[in-house]
Amino acid sequence: MQITGRMDMRDMRVGMRKIRHGAALAMILLPTLLVCLPILLLVTGSVMSDGELRQHLAAVFTDGAEYINWKIVPDYPTFGNYGKLLFMTPQFFVLFWNSIKLVGIILAGQLAVGVPAAWAFAVYRVKGSRALFALYIVLMLLPFQVMMLSSYLVLNRLRMLDTHAAVILPAVFSTLPVFLVYGGFRAIPMQLFEAARIDGAAEWRIFCSIGLPLGKSGLLSAMVLGFLEYWNMMEQPMAFLEDKSLWPLSLYLPEITWQQAGNAFTASIITLIPAVFVFVWGQDYLEQGIIFSGLKE
Repeated sequence: MQITGRMDMRDMRVGMRKIRHGAALAMILLPTLLVCLPILLLVTGSVMSDGELRQHLAAVFTDGAEYINWKIVPDYPTFGNYGKLLFMTPQFFVLFWNSIKLVGIILAGQLAVGVPAAWAFAVYRVKGSRALFALYIVLMLLPFQVMMLSSYLVLNRLRMLDTHAAVILPAVFSTLPVFLVYGGFRAIPMQLFEAARIDGAAEWRIFCSIGLPLGKSGLLSAMVLGFLEYWNMMEQPMAFLEDKSLWPLSLYLPEITWQQAGNAFTASIITLIPAVFVFVWGQDYLEQGIIFSGLKE
């Protein structure tokens, strides 16, 4: 009788453990499904024919009362939308290379400006440096909408509106890269710098031989976040660029009408590929950057 009671208790514990495991698995899979489902719909829509897309999306664009219907697997898959976009839409490539140009110059400028600034804040303690860094943090918290008018007036006075410089210049002096790279440099023990100075190393040698190799995690996390932000930026180009030939790829989709729904799905997939590649490559550095941003002084 006692043995039977112990077996019942053991079975109950095993059952409760399985229930908790199933509940935890469901809590993980549900957000994953919600994130992946839109991407799956994009992939499916990009290989649908124009007639099939028109049939599925008619309720949206004709103000119909019925709901749209969708198929995970198209009846007649086709890669015609990819061929049309890649070989018959030169505007797409103009905007694509505009995005490459903008993101590349912005990231290079942030390296040239943000890394020395972060190094100075992290390594050299002078009077007023903490207050100035606190000002940097406050500026980082301000959204673009708050700074848009003042930026517009300054760029207009400099005669940079409707040029790529109007988008590049404010982004180069963004405070977020300084904050992230600063965290990476602050994680380096200061004793290493002191030992290098005692050995006679110059400040430039310390920066190149100790600071950059040991602080590269914060630097790379800033670059990954910067790429993801500026590859998908929309507000800055819309505010400062009127010439559509200067627009980045992120503004290509709003120009597509419902008759070109296939191009819209295909362009979304192609636009998503570089961002996914950079995110997968740099996710470890992103985690380390988050850790550095939480370090206390």
